[in-house]
Amino acid sequence: MAIVVLVGTLDTKGLEYGWLRERLESRGVEVIMVDTGVIGAPRIPADVPRAEVARAAGVELDRLRSEGDRGAAVTAMARGAAEVVRRLHAEGRLHGVLALGGSGGTSIATRAMRALPLGVPKVMVSSMASGDVAPYVGSSDITLMYSVVDIAGVNRVSAPILANAVDAVAGMARGYAEATAPAVRDDRPLVAASMAGVTTPGVDAARARLTELGYEVLVFHASGAGGRTLESLAEQGLFAGVLDLTLCELADDLCGGILTAGPDRLLAAGRAGIPQVVSPGALDMVKFGPLDTVPERVLDRDVRVHNPSISVVRTTAEECAELGARVAVKLRSATGPTAVCLPLRGLSTLGAPGGPYHDPVLDEVVFDAVRDGLRGSPVDVVEFDTHLNDPTFGRAAAELLHRLIEGHGPPRQ
Repeated sequence: MAIVVLVGTLDTKGLEYGWLRERLESRGVEVIMVDTGVIGAPRIPADVPRAEVARAAGVELDRLRSEGDRGAAVTAMARGAAEVVRRLHAEGRLHGVLALGGSGGTSIATRAMRALPLGVPKVMVSSMASGDVAPYVGSSDITLMYSVVDIAGVNRVSAPILANAVDAVAGMARGYAEATAPAVRDDRPLVAASMAGVTTPGVDAARARLTELGYEVLVFHASGAGGRTLESLAEQGLFAGVLDLTLCELADDLCGGILTAGPDRLLAAGRAGIPQVVSPGALDMVKFGPLDTVPERVLDRDVRVHNPSISVVRTTAEECAELGARVAVKLRSATGPTAVCLPLRGLSTLGAPGGPYHDPVLDEVVFDAVRDGLRGSPVDVVEFDTHLNDPTFGRAAAELLHRLIEGHGPPRQ
């Protein structure tokens, strides 16, 4: 029988969690209730009481209460819930997790969900789900449902939403419990690749070549979240190699764009010693929101509407110099074999010959900064007389990564 774990604050949301439990059990699903509340007495019984959750976090419940620090209590219960669900999964007693809540409940439950492996069903119904959910999801595969109304009783609006969440996690948990093997059995080594719409042709060519060479390629959209996920999984040592041909998240981080992956982008593979091939793809642009939200400070540049939600702005010479220098600094710290591919004729679909951002002078500023910053380092710089989206560039970058993974260095230019 499939087992769904409910993680929630049973002092403030006991009625709602009781409703979830009854509906799950009516669907033929076993339920384990984990209480993470600290304010008042639980309104319904729990299979894993709050004192046990607190102990899993290394604290005593009475001390949490006496200190009266809600933030510390929430943090501790989140840590304890993560340990509890990790244990239940290891024991084969968890085939899915469901939770509901506001900001505090969402913080606790999603911390627990992020402790579980990818592929374990995770459903969070939250009043926070229509805002910035990056802190809750991280690099996990959490399914978020917006509650529309606050989690305060079960009413004509919330009931169908909660019912959908129950049905979703019940179905997923049954499928997870019944699976005797992964849906796709694949022993090929994994390679991570970064891609955006403006680098798709080049990355597609690289992906096809890597597939021919015997790798499974996971492509991460350079959307901020994608870059953070790539970094997180690289840090865990999941990949045999990283093909990082799309670095526009670095431009957004420098210039205030909306799709930054933070200051640690382009560091994890190097720290983990994973072979990597990098190119300054899409450093010719910064991404902002809809056209009417583009900051006034950049409106004097060449602004292009990428789609109704995204506008792009050409990077300046000063920004190009700083971006190239940042790439070099990050790659100099790499502990594994690393190479940089410079596509001398353009960095994106917009920057290819004939494109609106094609500017060999500005591109050369990036290239010079990379060359200067890596001079004397073990990082190889390989130059190509083509643009990034030429299929020959993508294939060459893929073959170079293959050589690094196999222990062979790149051909010296």
